[in-house]
Amino acid sequence: MLAGKRILLIIGGGIAAYKTLDLIRRLKERGASITPVITRAGTEFVTPLSVAALAGETVHSELFDLTSEAEMGHIQLSRVADLVVVAPATADIMAKMAGGRADDLASTLLLATDTPILVAPAMNVRMWDHPATQRNLGVLRGDGVRMVGPNEGSMACGEYGPGRMAEPMEIVDAIQRAFEQGSLTGRRIIVTSGPTHEPIDPVRYIANRSSGAQGTAIARALAALGAEVVFVTGPADVPPPVGVEVMRVETAREMLAAVESALPADAGVFAAAVADWRVKEASMSKIKKEKGTLPSLSFEENPDILATVCRSEQRPRLVVGFAAETDDVVSHATAKRARKECDWIVANDVSPGTGIMGGSENAITLIDGDGAEEWPRMGKDEVARKLAARIAESLS
Repeated sequence: MLAGKRILLIIGGGIAAYKTLDLIRRLKERGASITPVITRAGTEFVTPLSVAALAGETVHSELFDLTSEAEMGHIQLSRVADLVVVAPATADIMAKMAGGRADDLASTLLLATDTPILVAPAMNVRMWDHPATQRNLGVLRGDGVRMVGPNEGSMACGEYGPGRMAEPMEIVDAIQRAFEQGSLTGRRIIVTSGPTHEPIDPVRYIANRSSGAQGTAIARALAALGAEVVFVTGPADVPPPVGVEVMRVETAREMLAAVESALPADAGVFAAAVADWRVKEASMSKIKKEKGTLPSLSFEENPDILATVCRSEQRPRLVVGFAAETDDVVSHATAKRARKECDWIVANDVSPGTGIMGGSENAITLIDGDGAEEWPRMGKDEVARKLAARIAESLS
């Protein structure tokens, strides 16, 4: 994702500047080229020599540098970059950005560029919480500036709270996401989510514990990459994401009909927890409780949405299924992939002790034709972003 990308890195004056040395190394490992700019205050924390040695590029610091102006105008520095990264972004730099000031090289570059900007704030907790900083933060977000961090924790000043600069790998991930923006533009993707409710009578139904949180996060992540998302959702606990086409359904049969009406598509992500069975003849009126008498219910299979789409003449180029298992997760999911004839299976362990079904985290194994890739446990939003990036890579 970062190979060949040109990043203008502006290093502000804060103790967190030491982390930028590792950040440069991590970015270079991934093939990015770094043009470093350091503020006068930044040189109090890291030396231009250290930055230049790691970046392999000249460090720029002076607005009126005759040599630099002759070889490349200071405004041109930002215009040849694919992304401008400010780390650490001090309260002073953020204030200058919000106010449109240009009194040194860093602030002039930030004002003169139309290149996307990512900032990694770092400052004392009281400075971060100050109304002026929060106002500036709102202005920058309104201007489309991307943010990563700050984190909460102990600081060099001895205080504790929000204001720690994000760690280098967190910034790398944010940079990668910035470049992924728009990587699915022009792609149409169907995402199913949530449970289905299969009626027993007008007031009772068969359901499961799915909250719809993972499917919603996936739809949001795909839309953030520019995809046209058709979101087919059962009665979920979480609201659907904004910016997608929403199709609300109750039953498995309704979900299949909605999916078929949304085809053709470039990809389908079938994250919904669809009921396998339904009551054969649901009662049209409430079944009354009678002492000593238990109702007799007959069941029949629901349509297999994943298998039906995989065998359809309008089969998407990439079909991703989900397998929620309680034991032998990988073997059961691998067998399901072969049985359904889908491209990938996202498998997870939803046994009671994991807290995954209906929780805020997920631990998945991605299974494709090359085998099984286990991902570490992480938040469902992070799982969604990683899966969306993998889908974008596959479709490209």
